[in-house]
Amino acid sequence: MAARQTWRNAALGLAAIAVAVAGGAWIKRGDIALNVFRKAVSRNLTGDPIAQLPDGLHVGLCGTGSPLPDPTRNGPCTAVIAGQRMFVVDAGDGAAKGLTLMGLSPARAEALLLTHFHSDHIDGLGGVMLQHWGAGASKTPLTVFGPTGVESVVQGFVEAYTPDRGYRIAHHGPTVMPPEGFGAVARPFPAPPPGGELVLVEDKDLRVTAFSVNHAPVEPAVGYKFVYKGRSVVISGDTAPSPNVEAAARGADLLVHEGLAPNLVGIQRDAAEKAGRTNLARVFHDIPGYHTSPEDAARLAQRAGVKMLVFTHIVPALPMKPLEKAFLGKAPSLYKGRLAVGHDGDFVSLPAGGEQITLTNRSAMSR
Repeated sequence: MAARQTWRNAALGLAAIAVAVAGGAWIKRGDIALNVFRKAVSRNLTGDPIAQLPDGLHVGLCGTGSPLPDPTRNGPCTAVIAGQRMFVVDAGDGAAKGLTLMGLSPARAEALLLTHFHSDHIDGLGGVMLQHWGAGASKTPLTVFGPTGVESVVQGFVEAYTPDRGYRIAHHGPTVMPPEGFGAVARPFPAPPPGGELVLVEDKDLRVTAFSVNHAPVEPAVGYKFVYKGRSVVISGDTAPSPNVEAAARGADLLVHEGLAPNLVGIQRDAAEKAGRTNLARVFHDIPGYHTSPEDAARLAQRAGVKMLVFTHIVPALPMKPLEKAFLGKAPSLYKGRLAVGHDGDFVSLPAGGEQITLTNRSAMSR
């Protein structure tokens, strides 16, 4: 009986200590949070996440959404790191934020490559352009590759941000905000011929090419392929099922392909019709025609012998994870490689000199 009382007293004592500690922590929660904040800021500003990566190709999904509202996804944006060189494909809404949350500063971007000029693929260009300039005191504007027509897109953003340029130089000074580094410079290229490719970057270890895709009536529209030290990634851009994507993806380590689920979009169309929203019903009726279903993308990836298939530009929004099964449909049975529905922050690493593929999520890197 005495032993039982002793254990009871000990337990009560430990509980009291725990309450006291918790109470003290609650009282000092502001100080604790401030200390954590200091450490996080110091870590983010002194570290170089790219330098810490193993040599190879790395792909970060800085935006996996579409024009349809989705609180968990930025607009289309994919970062590709080849060795120590970083490129960004498309700049949808929130692209700069998505990159930064992954620990990938837009200031490190060697170039932005646009697949086409739909609004959801370019409406984050201003933010990427600004961060490329201001976050790294760049003395050269951001290079923007794109098919013919990219000149007017870039010029429009430069003109829109010109008043902002003046404010920031006046406020911070030309050392912090070098006037010559403001804005972006367009690097247009003609649409590659059907079945062909156009080389944009080529050196000893890296080759970047563009190929045409089928997103009619949106023309021109392209996808991109990156090859670095024997590893390869293909980014489809927006497209209906395309033999050009399949040709580019043959034997690739990773295919990042857009995906639209007709079954789920059909539910949205039917609901819009019942609600008398004829404009939305027409949109939901039209969009499957120039996108690719997960099943069709899976068939393409299987024929091409792709090692991993990741979906991006997710249509429609998937507010609940269990909806991913309905989004994929029969795709898992049609493709025998590794398959994933992309999320913002997903990071795929393809180390040079091997066949390893790792998938992690870096969306909290800078939190």
